[in-house]
Amino acid sequence: MFKGFLTLASRCDACGLDFAFADSGDGPAVFVTLIAGFLVLGSALAIDVAYEPPLWIYIVIFLPLTLLVCLGLLRPLKGLLVASQYKNKAAPGRLDGP
Repeated sequence: MFKGFLTLASRCDACGLDFAFADSGDGPAVFVTLIAGFLVLGSALAIDVAYEPPLWIYIVIFLPLTLLVCLGLLRPLKGLLVASQYKNKAAPGRLDGP
């Protein structure tokens, strides 16, 4: 489905489906931001309330964790949104004439 990290291939290697219909836009980034923000920020707040660690602990632990969660979720969520477009036969909006 992908020819790069986030770039869609022009056609499916297995079945030959043309991915010209697929336009996930900013949807994957929005979902990743919401999910990663909830997980990482929630963890950071829980650790802050329980242990009150110094600032460098947050930089060492939560910066890599944020990158890992965001990059780990981006590609699967893009694939999920493209699959959802295919399943629901999504198309650009059209205005019907009189």
